[in-house]
Amino acid sequence: MTLLFLALAIATEVTATVSLKLSEGFTKLVPSIVVVLGYSAAFYCLSQALKRGMSIGVAYGIWSAVGVAAIATIGVLFLGERLTLIQVGGIGLVILGVLALELGGAH
Repeated sequence: MTLLFLALAIATEVTATVSLKLSEGFTKLVPSIVVVLGYSAAFYCLSQALKRGMSIGVAYGIWSAVGVAAIATIGVLFLGERLTLIQVGGIGLVILGVLALELGGAH
């Protein structure tokens, strides 16, 4: 159940972030509403994962790493954005950092 809440937190945060771009500075109503609801749901779900015993460092690390990778991918595939090799490398380093957090906690 903890991982389900974390997955929901990631999904709602990614949805809210994409909607933030689509809201055009909060000038479009529907995407603006999705931003507020999405971030609210994301923090609620993250709090539920933490309440159920997930460590905050691991939870936030996974949340941020998956979120960064997902947003970057969505930006490239659907929003006409570009990624340089340095940016891809940076995303890889974030993911490796989360992996180090997870593996370090296993001992």
